[in-house]
Formats: sequence, structure tokens, C-alpha cells
Amino acid sequence: MDYFFYVILGLAPSVIWLLFYLRKDSHPEPKGKLLLVFLGGALMGPVALLLQFFAMSALSPSSSWPTLFASLNQNRSLFFLNIMILAPLSEELLKYLVVKWQVLKNPSFDEPLDAMIYLITSALGFAATENLLNIFLIPNLTFQLAFSQASVRFLSATLLHTLASGTLGYFVACSLLNLRHKNFILLTGFSLAVILHSLYNYLAWLFTSDKFFALMIALLLVAMAGLVGWQFRFLKKQLSICKIR
Repeated sequence: MDYFFYVILGLAPSVIWLLFYLRKDSHPEPKGKLLLVFLGGALMGPVALLLQFFAMSALSPSSSWPTLFASLNQNRSLFFLNIMILAPLSEELLKYLVVKWQVLKNPSFDEPLDAMIYLITSALGFAATENLLNIFLIPNLTFQLAFSQASVRFLSATLLHTLASGTLGYFVACSLLNLRHKNFILLTGFSLAVILHSLYNYLAWLFTSDKFFALMIALLLVAMAGLVGWQFRFLKKQLSICKIR
């Protein structure tokens, strides 16, 4: 029975944020499609770990597979490569690919705001898998520890995934409103999402040795939330995509 509550705590941050953002959509998306995108994002969690694992094993052939992640504490260059480049790149790309494969050619995708809604949904599925892994990897797991972990991630890592992918979703919508510069706009949005993700990872690493950086993380997330809020309001005013295709 305890494991059931741990699963609920692991899923709760993603579900709460998902409900919050879905309320912002005045033309709700099909629930079945949203569920598929959420599950697709969740499945990309293990894929991202595998990609990072194989990339790091290729860059550090002297490390054995079972001890690769443990050896990151001794190999600072590899550690920073992972948190600053490999993890942000692979995670933002995989969350985007879920939407590209499942949604962008679907008739239900008919207005610019949908791009942000679906990218956020994919990100929250991804974050749900991360949250579950983090909870079940806690030594001597208790309900109090699981609740504490879920609460912290609700306001940190889960929110980061939401806002980074929401930002990319805005640029996806803009690329469909400006087909002439579509690739450049997409690349700009993807680069911005990766940079914001990398910056968060760096500040989170600094936080482990100096609690002052909690304030820097909070300021970053507040700034990102303000940006995403503006993007939502802007896209609500745009023509439906179906009229431009």
C-alpha cells in the first residue's frame, strides 16, 4: 500500500501543473490526445537516461558501465558536460519529438496556443518519470521523505521542465505563423530552452554547496514563468493555425 502512495506523490507535481495550464486553454484539447502526449513524455524519461549513459560511456571508455554515474563525482569535466549539455539537449529534444510525432500533423492541433499546451504536457509526463525515479531511489524511503521530495520538485525541477518546454512551444507556434523562417525560429526556441535548462542545472549544482543559490533558482524560475505567461497571452491573440496551413 505504501508504494501506491509513493506513486501518487511522484505523479502529483505533474498532474497539478498540468491542470493549472489546461485551465488557460479556452478551447480544450482532446483528453485522449493529451493523455497520449503525457505518456509519450513519460516514456522519454528512460530514453533520455540511456542516451546520456551511452554518450558518457563513449566519452569515458575507461569507466565500467555499472560505475559510470558514480564516477561522475571524480570526473568533473564529464559531470559538467552531462548537466550543461548532454542532459538539457537530450531532454528538450525528446520532449519536443513526442509532440512532433503525435500532434503537429493532427487535426486537433488547430491554434497556436496548442503548441505550448502539448509541449507542456509532454514535459510534465517526462517530469513525472523523473519524480518517480527520484522518490524510489531515496534510501530508507518513508512517506515523509517522499512527500518532501515531491514538494521540492513541484517548485523546482518539474516547473523547470514545464517552463522550458512551454518556451519552446511558443517558438513552435511562431514557426507555423512564419513558414518562411520556420527552421530559424525553431532553432532559436530550442536553443533558448536548452540554455535555460542548462542554467537551472548549474544553479541546482551550486545549491548543493551554497544555499544562497536557492534564491537564484527562484529568480530564474520566476523570470521563466513571466516569459511563458506573456507567451500564452500573445498566442491567444493569434489566428488559428488551420487558417494558415
